[in-house]
Amino acid sequence: MTRRYLRPQKMTILFGILSIVIVLVVLQLWLLTATMNAFLAGREGVVVPAALASVGCFLLNAGLLWYVYRMERL
Repeated sequence: MTRRYLRPQKMTILFGILSIVIVLVVLQLWLLTATMNAFLAGREGVVVPAALASVGCFLLNAGLLWYVYRMERL
């Protein structure tokens, strides 16, 4: 069963998704800054976990984008 959303419902969902995307992008920027700072200080061990966390944030953003496209088709 597919669910059809009314326009106000879609806008509320989109604003919530936009808020999550903004938080994830800010998190990725902070992660990049902290990783570069640690790498330049000689701690190479933080690079791989930070890269994995960044990939996780990217996948979350891609999933949210997929959900928005899917919601618009309904």
